[in-house]
Amino acid sequence: MNLCATMKVSRSVITRWLPVAVILLLLAARPASAANHTVPAPIPDTLQQRIAACTSCHGDHGQGSADSHFFPRLAGKPASYLARQLQYFQSGQRKYAPMQYIVQPLSPAYMREIADYFSSQQVPYKSSPVPTLPAAVLQRGEQIVTQGDSAAKLPPCQSCHGRQLTGVEPNIPGLVGLPYDYVSSQLGSWRTGTRASTAPDCMAQIANRLSPDDITAVSAWLASQQPASDAHAQAAGSVTPPLRCGVLAAKGDGA
Repeated sequence: MNLCATMKVSRSVITRWLPVAVILLLLAARPASAANHTVPAPIPDTLQQRIAACTSCHGDHGQGSADSHFFPRLAGKPASYLARQLQYFQSGQRKYAPMQYIVQPLSPAYMREIADYFSSQQVPYKSSPVPTLPAAVLQRGEQIVTQGDSAAKLPPCQSCHGRQLTGVEPNIPGLVGLPYDYVSSQLGSWRTGTRASTAPDCMAQIANRLSPDDITAVSAWLASQQPASDAHAQAAGSVTPPLRCGVLAAKGDGA
């Protein structure tokens, strides 16, 4: 058989079998029949399901992630404080791209619902790593937190955040149980303007009066403290802020 005859036979075979091959490919690619097709289970419309983006970083109950060093505890913090922070992320007063993306479409009522959930959670605190530092550094941190430094115009952290540093209702967060890296980064954010609060922003003033060494000292001392047995925030009006703060009235209540 010559070459031309061979090519004619090949074309004939291809032409005959090509439709069959196409049909087989389509059958292989088509979905399973309705009888065999598994319908996905409906996603439950619960708050826990809807806040999965929050709990994937902050924990199922907002206990934080000690291993990450950066995801803070939300559990037990005042609800008004948590809701306000979500609003700040939404408005850009706090800048962290993942959080800004998550909260962008949320309504004020929905953000308050999220805040109420995490505020109501009471779960054990987890310790996080603290860098090894000289004793003098930790002593400096303790001094600033508990006594302040009048020469540097630094009031004690306890004067706003409470005697046990567990926060004050309705707008002052607790500081105990937060990772060293998180506290340090937030104080740095206030210094650089990537975190802000309602004017006058008293925390921005405090952060800009702290030296870099003081930020290290305060962050390390706070992260090394164990929370009190009663870690609830103090009652509203139980502290008198030493500085004017846009989110606080004269007695520490929300503005």
